[in-house]
Amino acid sequence: MEKTLFDSERKVMEVIWKEGEVTAKQISLTLRDTVGWNKNTTHTVIKKCIQKGFIERLEPNFVCRALLSKEQAVQDDTREFVNRVFDGSVPLLFSALLSQRTLSKKELEELKQMINEME
Repeated sequence: MEKTLFDSERKVMEVIWKEGEVTAKQISLTLRDTVGWNKNTTHTVIKKCIQKGFIERLEPNFVCRALLSKEQAVQDDTREFVNRVFDGSVPLLFSALLSQRTLSKKELEELKQMINEME
């Protein structure tokens, strides 16, 4: 399965992640109202998601079911971002975040707790 979700594919996936199994028609209606897409655009993106293995098409009624979970998509995006921007270095990512000094004390404590739980 190809792991990269383009922005247009993510819009389709967000509808499916929110609604669960949903018809292509309902996805089209939702994205028409929220993004302004027409039916053909939505169906093209759905078909790309099916080809990439992100969505399974069920019959009858062209029902779409996510094969890629939102959690997995976030992990894949995070890994790709860290690899692309920080040469795969998580410490460099944290260094960039911490050097901005925009984290609250609560956020810093949450990060410390996460690190402690991983040890």
